[in-house]
Amino acid sequence: MPVVTLAENGQLAIPDDLLKDLGIKPGDPVLLEKTSGGILLSRHAPPSPGAVQSRLHESINRKNLETPIQFIKGVGPKLAETLGKKGIATVEDALYLLPNRYEDRRQVVPIARLCPGVTSVFSGEVITADVVSTKGGRRFFEVVVRDASGTISFKWFNFNPAFLKKTWKEGRRGIFTGLVSQFGLQREVHHPDAEWLAEGETVASVMARDPVSFGRVVPVYPLTEGLHQKTLRKVMKGVVDQYASCVESALPLEVAGRQGLLPLSDALRRVHFPDSDADPRGLEEGKDPANRTLVFDEFFFLELGLAMKKRGVTLESGIAFTVSHTYTKPLLKLLPFSLTGAQRRVLAEIKEDMMAPHPMHRLVQGDVGCGKTLVALMAALVAVENGYQVAIMAPTEILAEQHYLNIHRWCDELGVSVTLVTSSLKGKAKKDALERVAGGEAQIVIGTHAVIQDKVEFHRLGLGIVDEQHRFGVLQRGLLRKKGENPDILVMTATPIPRTLAMTVFGDLSLSVIDELPPGRTPIETRICFESRRKQVYGIIRDEVTKGHQAYVIYPLVEESEKSDLKAATQMAEHLANDIFPELRLGILHGRMKPEEKEAVMRSFKAREIDILVATTVIEVGIDVPNATVMVIEHAERFGLSQLHQLRGRVGRGSEKSRCILMAGERLSEDAEKRLRVMESTTDGFRIAEADLEIRGPGDFLGTRQAGIPDFRVANILRDGRILEEARQEAFAVAEVDPELRLPRHDKLRTELARRWGGRLELAGIA
Repeated sequence: MPVVTLAENGQLAIPDDLLKDLGIKPGDPVLLEKTSGGILLSRHAPPSPGAVQSRLHESINRKNLETPIQFIKGVGPKLAETLGKKGIATVEDALYLLPNRYEDRRQVVPIARLCPGVTSVFSGEVITADVVSTKGGRRFFEVVVRDASGTISFKWFNFNPAFLKKTWKEGRRGIFTGLVSQFGLQREVHHPDAEWLAEGETVASVMARDPVSFGRVVPVYPLTEGLHQKTLRKVMKGVVDQYASCVESALPLEVAGRQGLLPLSDALRRVHFPDSDADPRGLEEGKDPANRTLVFDEFFFLELGLAMKKRGVTLESGIAFTVSHTYTKPLLKLLPFSLTGAQRRVLAEIKEDMMAPHPMHRLVQGDVGCGKTLVALMAALVAVENGYQVAIMAPTEILAEQHYLNIHRWCDELGVSVTLVTSSLKGKAKKDALERVAGGEAQIVIGTHAVIQDKVEFHRLGLGIVDEQHRFGVLQRGLLRKKGENPDILVMTATPIPRTLAMTVFGDLSLSVIDELPPGRTPIETRICFESRRKQVYGIIRDEVTKGHQAYVIYPLVEESEKSDLKAATQMAEHLANDIFPELRLGILHGRMKPEEKEAVMRSFKAREIDILVATTVIEVGIDVPNATVMVIEHAERFGLSQLHQLRGRVGRGSEKSRCILMAGERLSEDAEKRLRVMESTTDGFRIAEADLEIRGPGDFLGTRQAGIPDFRVANILRDGRILEEARQEAFAVAEVDPELRLPRHDKLRTELARRWGGRLELAGIA
């Protein structure tokens, strides 16, 4: 291999025979590119005039899409401020604000042929308009309109009589749009849209005058206060007509061809202002090729980012651990039980990853109580056997301490040193702990996010274990990785996440599932009880405590009225202590307490010094009190399904029969009843998670908007699961061929990926 040396003046002297082999003449520009194998030298051809023109065209389009919405015809500063509340700051934002439904206004329907349940367009003349009072004293404004075929009534229940009387004058003619309802024999429309006809004007001429609102399938957009449908529709028409053509697809042509996708600009036009032959229902349900194109495009770039992130991990050199069983075998002998088949399978997957020469990035998912902590400890001991340190991160101090108590009990017997690092450590204790971590004496370090703060220096970090991932974003995982030389990362979650969601949120992680509960865990019986059964519920609590067991009573906190909720819960705790269970010992746990106060209460409960624990905060995931056999959840309808499932998992942790009682308000919404019935019918976390995702949608499925779930502009994880799978396959195939998107044909792809996801997925290497 020829050796190229650097001259004293800093220039690179390339031998003539090497230049000849490369087809490079002296004076030709050359391209130097750093690769994993060294420096890549190639002849740099100047861009062709066509390529220069193409780049210019792209940058003009990008500039157009970044135009502030305020400068669009008919908008201006005031309307721009209102649109800003909907997240529309630029032309591009507007193009991706899609209609949430459509009205078929292709034909004017005679009043006699109006069908209940259908939004229709019809015309007529106002024959009466006045305030009407019912026998019960309820007032509403009613208008009766007729055409040659019949009459229909319009109603307003919140109204300004002077304004409506002035607008709806008898004899006035107009074109009306609204959803037709039927009450008894009477058909009516509530709050219709109206377009008035001038003296002597025909319906046809008014419709021709406003082709955006009539004679077509009309988009209906999500609104915000101070924004009218007609105004927004007019703005959107202007934006789509002028700027849709600026949106160009960066997808590889072969992918678009295989998937049968439309050009992005056509898809946007069709979704906003459908052709006259479009099916409004298909568009609403996301079944139109235009919807599919936009959804695929959005999923493809997310999955490409995740594919590169995943490949980035596999391309980086990591630690190739060896499994010597120095500590893992003795631990298995110490355990009073044997591992389940699922635990053994997941452990084998983790060991295989740890033995590989690149960093592990694995998500271990398992239901409440399936034994994830033990699997994590076994993985930690593999790292310790190899002379490395392990960091275990938990979302709260209580949970970090819980892990510490469980883990150091076993590790003390094995001669492995465990240190707890939390933000409440102060003074000398904190200094000592940090010195033990920095010096390497602390082999396993357990803590909250305090573990990834600047002051914590590890001697030799080889494995990071993150518990309850949905409280930690991608960035925290990144910070943990920076504490060592590409340590392995193991993520654990007790929130069962349906496959489509796991692929989206944790697409850069390999997935392991512990789908088996350890023997000896008793199934939990769950029942819904209404207020009328409260006495019996209190009887169940008393019986359990008489048998020597303990109980939880949980109150929800609703943010808007936290103070009043807290007051209600505190009063309820006093009522239970003084009036219902005066002979029993009650404790209370709520969010306003200091961490040390909370921990003191939990310690007392665990030590059986408290019979009934009344809690307003969610009892932290992972708190383990095997003696607690009954849980009463007040206002259970206020909780999400996954939250209820997590709460329920605090009981049934011992061998005694356990119960969870869901106290519900007398008047439940349909969704709330659905949720509670699911809880009664199954204890399978995955079935519960699927149902929760269906009922609530992905936005708040994990309880917070910061859960790492990307906000999709077009795609819907539930509805579009199949498209997500297809986009993932295509994206991973591209990353397989060109891991860093360096091929010239992927230039556009690389630029677009950096623009959309670079910062959010930490894809610094592609920018």
